[in-house]
Amino acid sequence: MSPLTLYQHKACPFCVKMRRAIKRQPLATETRDNKRCDTARSELVAGGGRLKVPCLRIEEASGESRWMYESGDIIRYLEGRFAG
Repeated sequence: MSPLTLYQHKACPFCVKMRRAIKRQPLATETRDNKRCDTARSELVAGGGRLKVPCLRIEEASGESRWMYESGDIIRYLEGRFAG
């Protein structure tokens, strides 16, 4: 399992923005389409508490998961943590 998982919809403009931001950085990020996959949808609701995309699941070194919504917040987090 990747430490970063993006829950998204293929045609969602905010999800497109997220995928572009992730491509700009060499990050190993798994993507899951919760509109097309019941398992991804269930994971998102159970873990994050909301059926809203984009959502980034961050697996911490401690083994805990953190769920982050809002494309702007996610991009700021990725740039702050992974920018060269």
